[in-house]
Amino acid sequence: MGSWNLEPGLNHVGAYQVSGAPYATASINCKEDDRALADCTVSFPYVTRWVRIINKDASNPVRVGFSISGVTGSHNYFEVGKASAANVYSDSGVLDLKVSSIVLSGSTSVDVLAGLTGIGHTKTSTAQGTNWSGSSGVG
Repeated sequence: MGSWNLEPGLNHVGAYQVSGAPYATASINCKEDDRALADCTVSFPYVTRWVRIINKDASNPVRVGFSISGVTGSHNYFEVGKASAANVYSDSGVLDLKVSSIVLSGSTSVDVLAGLTGIGHTKTSTAQGTNWSGSSGVG
């Protein structure tokens, strides 16, 4: 006898129509000299509905990618600029992205906020790895 208890997938519209469950982490030091990029990967417990990156470092911008290769080798990342003064931070704004992780590099103080769906993080895996790795524009 089959089960009708199905998990939602990436195209489950309802998961993106409701408010996301809150996720926040702060003061991530992802300066290359201080940490390995694997340590600067923010892995979300569920696929995100949206993500927001805040750079509090007044000396360095932060690179944001969706794989380590994207941040290091293939240049498939975007930057959030450095903070302009104390307590005047640089902000990506809210980005509507369905990802299971992001990779940060270059800054000494980054905050990450996200709204999470109920979709399991494994749903964004590809043959090359998790979180769209190997996909065009990801690295």
